Parts: sequence; structure tokens; C-alpha cells
Amino acid sequence: MKHNRSSLTSDLAFLGLLILCNLCVAFTAGDPNKLMQNLIFLNLAFFFAVVTYFTTVTAGLLLNVVFIFGYGLFIMYQTISQGETIGLQTYFWLIMTPLLTVIIWLFSLAARQLQDENEELRKQKARLATLDERTDLKNSLAFRKDAAVFSGISTRYDIPLTLLVIKVKYWNEIRRLIGDEQLAEAIYDVSQISQASIRTNDALYLLDKEEATWGLLLFTDKDGAKIVMERIKLSLVEFNRQEFASKYKVDLSLKMGAVQYREDIIESPLDFIVQAQKQLEFDV
Repeated sequence: MKHNRSSLTSDLAFLGLLILCNLCVAFTAGDPNKLMQNLIFLNLAFFFAVVTYFTTVTAGLLLNVVFIFGYGLFIMYQTISQGETIGLQTYFWLIMTPLLTVIIWLFSLAARQLQDENEELRKQKARLATLDERTDLKNSLAFRKDAAVFSGISTRYDIPLTLLVIKVKYWNEIRRLIGDEQLAEAIYDVSQISQASIRTNDALYLLDKEEATWGLLLFTDKDGAKIVMERIKLSLVEFNRQEFASKYKVDLSLKMGAVQYREDIIESPLDFIVQAQKQLEFDV
């Protein structure tokens, strides 16, 4: 509802701005004898509107107060010195200039509200999204949710559950050697290798894209996780030989660590990741 109201305000303000601009142009061109005078007032009105758009409505209205005071003195001077009568045309710029300022303020206010709402939606999407857009892999948020469920199943039915963490060795150095687009492709390629090395009932997660870190939740014990590690290493050797070295001009190597879930030791999904990452230190 708030988004619709901001959008409606923005649309109406934009429409009002077009109408007022047309009226100003028509009035300026309507009297050739006062063309230069009207052009000056038209430019002043637009200047006040621009100032209002980029600052605040207070600044725009203050400028309008100064303009109205100065224009009032100008009218008095013309009336006294030249004997001109005060007609409806005299009040045109006194009315139109503040109107333009208010319309621009409404338009900028609605536009900023829409921008704020859009930014909030982006943050919400990033906070609630459970899939990585590039690889279609579940992320760390999905891992935290799934790990809580899987650990409960493991405890209840006495099924071993192991977290295998995979990290690319020398990732920071590799990032300096290949471009951003190739970095995304490299992450995708490693994800495909890992995905092909596990069973369909196991789950793969991209825990940290910046540090190129994956997590595999495996319904197996630590010995079973070692078999998966060997399978991934063999697949990587083959991939390096066939594609990776020629595609990215560097060889890729992985560090892996695994820890089996124990209810009395692992307190949370985050602790599960931390303890599995500690095992990476032993893979040199």
C-alpha cells in the first residue's frame, strides 16, 4: 500500500509538472512585448525548482519568499513610475513559481520514497534468499536451516552426519590472476565437480563466495567423508588436466576438512562450520 501511494504521488506530481511547464511556456510566448522579462522569471522558477529537488523544500520556499518580495517591489516600481495597472497577468509568476517548487518537492519526495523502498526490498532479498544466483547452490542461510533439521534427524534415528568443508587453496592469489567474470566461472566449475561427487540425498552449499568455500552435508561417518574427498580430488585432477589449466591459466587445488556431528560437542550450525573449518589446517 505504501509503495502504491508513493508511486501514485510520483505519477501525479510528474503530470502536474508537465502541465505547469506547458502553462509557463505558453504564458512566456504569449506576450512578445514582455518576452525577455518572462524568460527571466521562467528561468528563475526552474532554478528554484532545481534547488528544491537537490536540497530541501525549505530552501526552495525561502528562495520563493525572496523572489515574491523582490517581484512585489518590481511591480510597485512599474506601477508608480510607469503607471501600469495591476492585472491577472501580473500575479502569474507570483503563483506559478511557488507551485513549481511544491510540485518538484512532491515529485522528489515520492521518488526518494520509492528508492528507499527499493533498497529495502533488495536488502530483504539478500537477507532471505537461500540460493546463489550464479550457481543455483544453497547458501549459508539455507545451510543453517537445513543443518538444524539434519542434526535432529541424525540424533533421533542415530544416522551419522558429517560436514565436509572445501576451500580453494591460494584463492586470494588466484583472484589477482583472473578477472571477475572468470572468478564466477571458476566457482561454478568447482561447484559442479563437488555436486557430481556426492549422492542425491546429500546437500551442497556455497558457504562463502568471496573466500570460495563450500560445505557438504553428508549422511555418512568420517570414513565415508574421506571417500568423498578422494572422489573430489580425482575429479579435480582430471578437470585440471583437461580444462582448468587451459581455461584459467592456473592449476586449482583444494583444502578439505570434515567433522562428524555430535550433539554434546556441536552447539549450533555455525559451530558445525567453525569446527569443520578447523580441520582444513590439517590438509596441507
